Amino acid sequence: MTASQVEAVIVGGGIAGLASTWRLRHHNVLLLEAGARVGGRICSEPRGAYWLNWGAHVFAGPGSATDRLLGEVGVQAEPVPGELAGLAMNGRLLTDGRVETYPFRVPMAWRDRIAVVRAGVKVRLAVRRYGKAAENRPEDAVGELQQRVYDFLGDQTFAQFTGKLPADADALFRPTVIRSAGSPEQVSAGAGVGYFRLVWDRASGLSRNIVGGSATLTEAIATSLGSRVVLGAEVLEVVQTKDGVRVRYRLGNAHEELQASHCVLATPAPIAHRVASGLAPETADALGKIIYGPLVSAAFLTNETEPQPWDRCYAIATPKRTFNIFLNITNLARSRERERQPGSSIMVFSPAELATPLLRLSDGQIIDRYLEDLGNIFPGFSAVTVEAHVRRWPLGLAYCFPGRGRIQRALTRPAERIHLAGDYLGTFYTETAIQTGCAAAGTILRALG
Repeated sequence: MTASQVEAVIVGGGIAGLASTWRLRHHNVLLLEAGARVGGRICSEPRGAYWLNWGAHVFAGPGSATDRLLGEVGVQAEPVPGELAGLAMNGRLLTDGRVETYPFRVPMAWRDRIAVVRAGVKVRLAVRRYGKAAENRPEDAVGELQQRVYDFLGDQTFAQFTGKLPADADALFRPTVIRSAGSPEQVSAGAGVGYFRLVWDRASGLSRNIVGGSATLTEAIATSLGSRVVLGAEVLEVVQTKDGVRVRYRLGNAHEELQASHCVLATPAPIAHRVASGLAPETADALGKIIYGPLVSAAFLTNETEPQPWDRCYAIATPKRTFNIFLNITNLARSRERERQPGSSIMVFSPAELATPLLRLSDGQIIDRYLEDLGNIFPGFSAVTVEAHVRRWPLGLAYCFPGRGRIQRALTRPAERIHLAGDYLGTFYTETAIQTGCAAAGTILRALG
């Protein structure tokens, strides 16, 4: 075992860890990533003018921490084009019109339509209230905005908020809520309402695609950092001492040790909880209470030459399928084409209860199930598919459960040497990850002088 000294070690090469390392790049820092690539759930690959995508695909807009990072790194992002609220349900594909009309345009019983309208009005009014709670206010102290969002309808589930719904009505609401990786019976009402705001209001947060694919950002940061990023480094222990932090990790067959003044733990909460020693007891206890849901996704490359029904859509909800949403990843590149070019890049996404049974299947079996459902929505889809690839995340997303706000202060309390970062520390997804990564780095910079 060898030992070396750095000013800061960052554990985890997702966007939180990369953002933290980027901000510390002018210091003696090292980023340790257990996997073979950086990016975590930001995952894409180029395919000519298009790109395949498996994870995060939309990002925060102007004025955000994401926007500042993109600008510093020199990566371009543009507004998401196309319809965001398409629907494929009960044999009907809807790609235009107001969402309020969907219950009357999709085949379903009148009792379901009435239930959708009643619950829809309740959700719509809550979305407006959520929007006010999620506004930045000049008088807000650090963390106050996030606490306010956690506390909004934060003590009941989304299912309790809407009340019991008949089958088709429930099916219409469920795809939006389970994007959180939790079911309506698990996710807080406020978090579920927040997802509807994302779908219904383009200006609410996640509004941009990264040109060239989402991994363009993470790979650009890693390339700039060079040898300060170490892949295949599995961290075994992070111990806070009086003078700094000791980090033990495995690299191949060798066991290594680092001494650092500070450490940013930018891993999923269960991993941070397992490897960290010396955290405040209330922080360690709060880390152990974070709950993750699983995600499975697949990317498809097609070679059709004719216009397709999905061309004008970016996102189509797909109730009662093995996946809950169909995403036309080609849309940004297609919006720049003078004439429609051959092929498309499609992503389908199965979170929460949809992912659990898929995790037990082989990639081939998952693709077969996806292609069957895709063919039912878009006849002939299999015939034009030339590539299909699956990604799995058993620790997909940390969803917001009832009472989640009560542990937020313990997770964000000032730290001495071990600093937490990651999207589980808030409700703004990649924006939270980048914010917390940059905030941890800022604390370290102040300590280093």
